[in-house]
Amino acid sequence: MHERIIPYLERAGLYHLARLNSQWFWLDEPLVSAFVERWRPETHTFHMPFGECTVTLQDVAFQLGLPVDGEAVSGCLGEFETYMEGGRPAWEWFEDLFGERPPPNKVKQMTVHFTWFHERFRVLPPDASEETVRIYARAYIMMLLSTQLFGDKSANWVHIRWLPFAANLDGMGRYSWGSAALAWLYRCMCRVANRNVTNLAGPLQLLQSWIFWRFPSLRPAGFEVFSFLLASRWSAYLPPNDGKEQRVIRYRLALDRLTARDIVWEPYSALDVLAVVHPEILTDEHSRMWRAVTALIYFAVIEWHQVDRVVPQLGGVQHIPEDALNVDWLHAKDGRGGDRWFPHYYQKWHEHWENRLDARHPDTSGGISERILPGSTQITAT
Repeated sequence: MHERIIPYLERAGLYHLARLNSQWFWLDEPLVSAFVERWRPETHTFHMPFGECTVTLQDVAFQLGLPVDGEAVSGCLGEFETYMEGGRPAWEWFEDLFGERPPPNKVKQMTVHFTWFHERFRVLPPDASEETVRIYARAYIMMLLSTQLFGDKSANWVHIRWLPFAANLDGMGRYSWGSAALAWLYRCMCRVANRNVTNLAGPLQLLQSWIFWRFPSLRPAGFEVFSFLLASRWSAYLPPNDGKEQRVIRYRLALDRLTARDIVWEPYSALDVLAVVHPEILTDEHSRMWRAVTALIYFAVIEWHQVDRVVPQLGGVQHIPEDALNVDWLHAKDGRGGDRWFPHYYQKWHEHWENRLDARHPDTSGGISERILPGSTQITAT
């Protein structure tokens, strides 16, 4: 990552993620699989022996340093000239933004193979003009988003849905990258739970770091020192690569034995954590979003942030939550049925997000309790 690209990443709200890109850690697939088996799509929580817990916008902010407030990450998937004012045919726009078109053997439908970007924009020329720097920044951002944050089973392909964002580098900072990433993580786990999908995708390093931070008995030994980003704590982690089936069984048994005292409900309130976290993560515009019960949006992906079911993670007492908002019917809608302008197609859900600051917020007063509430699956702990 060249120093001349950094200002563009900072303005886009992606610099922290870019720093983590050089410290990405290996995924412990058996551990992650054992957790995803406990994922319930109707509540967007893990159902554990002691109750419910989940990855929230607060976790995204602390672990990845992504902005969680801002405009929804949405638009259309490629028919820009049809749905966008001033939009242009995709490949013409691509050529204008990157100076050339990739060869046919590097293109598949609306994606470009990662190797083309990597080979073409690997090293910024020392005498590069500012426009050349912008081109390289666009390429880096498109690779970063497609592979590290919104990766899917086509992990080696970069989708051109990002062209409108790359065309306006200075405007990228107004988007809520954190809520989009969380929407995609939720959707990927829901797919596994609902469709027996075996290849899990999404920002899985976020999930694994969340597990390590919240469940000390499951984290690897020897990783006591940390800084910001909190997910970078595990950058040197190498999981065992043998006996995966047996390890899945062991993790299942370990999860079966967990109690409310085995989870760290508020890892981010510790003084040593607050001492290293970037101040922007703690600003009101971010922290007020952690408690919002609202829609999470990533193009055609709509999920629901049901933090009222995990109030102890936010420092409060778990009361009986309202009935979960089941959005299972939305899981069949992922954009593959034809392109459209998603903010209009999902207008109701975009209105939820636009009104996020007025959304229902769970009461987090009263501190942590050990009381088991009748009718609730949640047990809170000291």
